[in-house]
Amino acid sequence: MRYSIEGEPMPVVICELEPGEEMITESGGMAWMTPNMQMSQEGGGIGKMFGRMFTGESLFLTHYRCEGGPGTIAFASSFTGAIRPVEIGPGRELIAQKNAFLASTTGVELSITFQKKLGAGFFGGEGFIMQKLAGNGIVFLELDGHVKEYNLAPGQQMIIDTGYLAAMEGTVTMDIQQIKGVKNVLFGGEGLFNTIVTGPGKIWLQTMPIPQVASEIIPYLPTSSK
Repeated sequence: MRYSIEGEPMPVVICELEPGEEMITESGGMAWMTPNMQMSQEGGGIGKMFGRMFTGESLFLTHYRCEGGPGTIAFASSFTGAIRPVEIGPGRELIAQKNAFLASTTGVELSITFQKKLGAGFFGGEGFIMQKLAGNGIVFLELDGHVKEYNLAPGQQMIIDTGYLAAMEGTVTMDIQQIKGVKNVLFGGEGLFNTIVTGPGKIWLQTMPIPQVASEIIPYLPTSSK
């Protein structure tokens, strides 16, 4: 499989497949394809289907298999931002926000993971449940806004405002940190908690979380009057 990512800030990943190669995406993730791409729906077992239901995603994953010659399939971003390819392998699992998965090769396994610490789940910006990507292959992440990557050394930390953590390697740990000082809480505009991640491992930060954008737009929306 060969691919190219084009068109930021509304990007698309265009995948060129050989006969027998296959891609996976969420329901409705395909943007365009050649006629020789054959589509099928697969749940991957009751446990995995239940997990996707908890993350708010479709119960089934859509498989596209290339048959009868080379084929093309494209997956487009649903929001202004970036598409990032990540190689998944043994010991290189990925934890991502619930809507980050765009598409992958068939060797990638999509499941859910629970934040081990309730505090991180309730206040860390991503909720108690996140997506886990394991197995072998390439996954394409759909991230919001500009993306900044950091490689954290063992014990190295980064403090992140709610929603700006898009993904992290499985070796990175996540917790929350309460903002200190009454004035900081009341007038700092950052809420009560920040997310704190600790290395070793890579993290992906995004500059335009969709909930943040929504909160900025809401005051300007017209209100209905009776």
